[in-house]
Amino acid sequence: MDLRKLKTLIDLVSESNVSELEITEAEGKVRIVKGGGGMVPQYVQAMAPAAPLAATAPLVSAEPAVPAEVAEAGHVTKSPMVGTFYRSASPGAKSFVEIGDAVKEGDTLCIIEAMKILNEIEADKTGNVKRILAENGQAVEYGQPLFIIE
Repeated sequence: MDLRKLKTLIDLVSESNVSELEITEAEGKVRIVKGGGGMVPQYVQAMAPAAPLAATAPLVSAEPAVPAEVAEAGHVTKSPMVGTFYRSASPGAKSFVEIGDAVKEGDTLCIIEAMKILNEIEADKTGNVKRILAENGQAVEYGQPLFIIE
């Protein structure tokens, strides 16, 4: 990547609300992170792939797969968004649900924080919590299984 293009990207990040920018091109990868004291551009030289990726890469679903043993065990409550999974309203507080708890449709199961907004995730089925599939503070993906309710 030439120096003029890199300078343009740094200016773009500094003038916007973007705190981090990463661009990958054939000749390398650039990551610009805006911090309190300024920006730290990082340039990583990319290695040429040994074989074409299209020939070897399997098809990937947009939604995470639910393992067969999980799907057969009961109703799977999935994450409706990408974010950070929390079992309680605040650190040290009691969890919304524990394994074995009875829940009704509409009861709060957890919170997913996305873009500094706390979103309560509610039970979409009445039953007992059989398994909790995500760890507290873990990043979760859209469609990722969070709970099994039977």
